[in-house]
Amino acid sequence: MNLVEELKWRGMLHDAMPGTEEQLTKEMTTGYVGFDPTAASLHIGNLATIMLLVHLQRCGHKPIALVGGATGMIGDPSGKSAERNLLSEEALRTNQAGIRKQLEKFLNFDCGANSAEMVNNYDWFKEFSFLGFLREVGKHLTVNYMMKKESVQKRLQVDEEGEGRAEGLSFTEFSYQLLQGYDYYYLYKNKNVRLQMGGSDQWGNITTGTELIRRIDSGKAFALTTPLVTKSDGSKFGKSESGNVWLDPNLTSPYKFYQFWLNVSDEEASRLIKVFTLLSRTEIESLTTEHQAAPHLRILQKALAKEVTTRVHSEEDYLAALQASEVLFGKGDISTLRALPEDLLLAVFEGVPLIKISKTAYQEAGNIVEFLADTTQFQIFESRGEAKRMLQNGGISINREKVADNLTDLNFELLQNKYLVIQKGKKNYYLVAVE
Repeated sequence: MNLVEELKWRGMLHDAMPGTEEQLTKEMTTGYVGFDPTAASLHIGNLATIMLLVHLQRCGHKPIALVGGATGMIGDPSGKSAERNLLSEEALRTNQAGIRKQLEKFLNFDCGANSAEMVNNYDWFKEFSFLGFLREVGKHLTVNYMMKKESVQKRLQVDEEGEGRAEGLSFTEFSYQLLQGYDYYYLYKNKNVRLQMGGSDQWGNITTGTELIRRIDSGKAFALTTPLVTKSDGSKFGKSESGNVWLDPNLTSPYKFYQFWLNVSDEEASRLIKVFTLLSRTEIESLTTEHQAAPHLRILQKALAKEVTTRVHSEEDYLAALQASEVLFGKGDISTLRALPEDLLLAVFEGVPLIKISKTAYQEAGNIVEFLADTTQFQIFESRGEAKRMLQNGGISINREKVADNLTDLNFELLQNKYLVIQKGKKNYYLVAVE
């Protein structure tokens, strides 16, 4: 496949240096993307650049993932309004191990000549003295050249009164583009890298590398960027209301991960399914046609959620998330609830009122009306009368089973030996924990 053509139809090509496509069609090309190891997990904001490496490898080229153990100690000013906190070497090493594990789900590290590799720029920076770096690298780029970069200009903007922004830009961060530029030069010399890729906000840093290669070695290197993925309202993609959506299941459960993709808008789904899945053009066009015929079925969202959840986690996690999702839409029964492990049950009902009662209080409830009012501390119903009326109208289910108003034997099955799922009307849920 032609990488540039593949990225174009997927809406993943923002910019490329002249000659990039010719280089990629001429021979197997080694390209790299840098990842910031300031957390032990990547998040879905990183997925677009991960997919650049995936497509690079699928097109027969060799991908390298660079984890910035050295540059991560400094921080890239691109898109930032303030300087970040610096991490210790030990913390960075831990984070790098987590990132490697996640990248192995996307890239093949054992497939012959174009096997993926992972490198850490700390390995070549740790022995580099400050004076040595100034002599060998710093002299090749002028301050004027570095000042023109958009990431620098944004941090040095002045307001209408001519006052500089309070946070400014430290020399440490100002030097970041020079360090990233040297990464490219080092990989060019030692790993035969001829292409660096990244998000569109990285264009300035990437072209600093191509310029450094030209000035030091008279060499030719290339750059390619992908558009930053944003939501329909223009806000940053990769976050939910509760924060980042992580690839690590311990930080974002597979269920919540699945739900994030399932809940994107139609407009977002039509874009994201091209960027974040490997479905072919024909498959996506077919899904789009089906979706447009019946938008309420959310066919694009379901396909997107399935593909990404399966890739990042597993098919088993996807199926569990799918089953758990049905609980909130009335499709699951007691067997569905019974099959959910406690962590998944709590994830499904996150945000639903959790009412804790003692086993003694549960056992001493004389009937269903008393239980739904007094025993549950009037959090479900404000009075016994209100509870009785709802029960008479068939509006109460416990663990997916309708409950009658004359029930006196409260012998419900406790899910995970602890929980009851109470549904009031069509949409109001309560989780009762009997402890």
